[in-house]
Amino acid sequence: MTAASSANPVVLQLTGIGKRFGPVQALRNVNLTLRAGEVHALMGQNGAGKSTLIKVLTGVYPVDAGEMLLGDTPVAAATPRDAQTLGINTVYQEVNLCPNLSVAENIFAGHYPRHGAKGAWRIAWRRMQDDARALLARLNLDIDVSRVLGSFPVAVQQMVAIARSLHGQSKVLILDEPTSSLDRDEVARLFGVLRQLRAQGLAILFVSHFLDEVYELADRITVLRNGEYVGEYLPANLDAPALISAMIGRAFTASTGAVRAGAAPNTVEPLLSARGLGRKGAVQPLDLDLRPGEVLGLAGLLGSGRTELARLLFGLDKADSGTLKLRGETLALSSPTQAVRHGLAMCPEDRKAEGIVADLSIRENIALALQARLGIWRCLGTRRQQVLADKFIQQLGIKAADAEMPISQLSGGNQQKALLARWLATEPALLILDEPTRGIDVAAKQDIMDKIRMLAAEGLAVLFISAELDEISRLSDRIAVMRDRRKAGELPGGSSEVAIADMIAGVPA
Repeated sequence: MTAASSANPVVLQLTGIGKRFGPVQALRNVNLTLRAGEVHALMGQNGAGKSTLIKVLTGVYPVDAGEMLLGDTPVAAATPRDAQTLGINTVYQEVNLCPNLSVAENIFAGHYPRHGAKGAWRIAWRRMQDDARALLARLNLDIDVSRVLGSFPVAVQQMVAIARSLHGQSKVLILDEPTSSLDRDEVARLFGVLRQLRAQGLAILFVSHFLDEVYELADRITVLRNGEYVGEYLPANLDAPALISAMIGRAFTASTGAVRAGAAPNTVEPLLSARGLGRKGAVQPLDLDLRPGEVLGLAGLLGSGRTELARLLFGLDKADSGTLKLRGETLALSSPTQAVRHGLAMCPEDRKAEGIVADLSIRENIALALQARLGIWRCLGTRRQQVLADKFIQQLGIKAADAEMPISQLSGGNQQKALLARWLATEPALLILDEPTRGIDVAAKQDIMDKIRMLAAEGLAVLFISAELDEISRLSDRIAVMRDRRKAGELPGGSSEVAIADMIAGVPA
């Protein structure tokens, strides 16, 4: 597709941007053009380079290659303060303000208006509050600016962060996942404000994983993939399936993989049933059944609510609506420890940060969940740990010199197998796998998928979460699709990647 064209004047232009961290090329030849009076969406999968590009824009990272022009002037922000001086401001997903200070103090922190000559030490409190009210009025927000910021809901705090960014000569406003913690009404209010700011000539960079929001708000879209520039598009020329293809890097074709035989029929009683299960700002209320002997695939783009749903099912987050039933009995989970004791297990998406304990051995890592299930008064002895570790090293084909190796020395695929072993040691009834094949080689992926099929054949209920639609299609007996924090629907196992992508994109069947 060709680049979009526009008569709007260019405010900020990045050309050929490159950024390397040691051996990793995070950005390569990236282009971005922001125009006055436009909302420009930046799209890409996890690891596409969006966050790195924002940090380049805002002076957090210096660039290794390329040029940045503000108007016709070459610029290079060496610090976030430099970027703010240039008129480039950012509002992050997590509001980065001081909840213990007043609204007015947050808006003017670092540049309080003062009495008397320049440099005078006395803060002009009344003028600061008047100016804060005037800035908030631009956003149609009328609140008590003397109140502590933390006493307001997140949506109001986000408006305050935007107001802070508008102080001075703001030319570019960057919004990084601004709607992730907002409900529908709050999102509508934010979009109304952004349309106002667009009409006032501000250039807005909008980062979101929610396709509906992008098509509702954006005037143009830039797509990154694996740290590289894919293209700039007008939304009218790029429908949702084409956008997904651009983000993932290939057109969708029907899966050729065989569906696993012996799936649990719908007549089998569910092991775990969710009814109206939801959490504000994370997952809209939904129904879901998980059956013994079945792999339920959970598809959707990053940010669609997949991981958030897994966290609710495993007790990492507390639902604020709906019910869970385990084998027909109501289940109220208040912690992962409780979930483990009920026979639930979960391998998290980020195995390095939330999975492995890098300084411990393979044996110790495998024993962790079972020890948690037994409790602090029943110690799992070293000998039993060794027997368990040896058993799963052999069963899962973990390539290691011995069980005493630090787990950090294993490859990514073998680390993932060790995490799988940790949970299998607890003899779970339900196994939740969040992106179990991410970041590992093709052979290790296939090995893990074979193990998942084997476990389901032995009666285990499996929830398999993946961004790889071919994996979802090949492995799943049923497929649930998430879109914009909602369950969009279900598809039978073996459904084509086209059908899954269409449901993700909201295309009518």
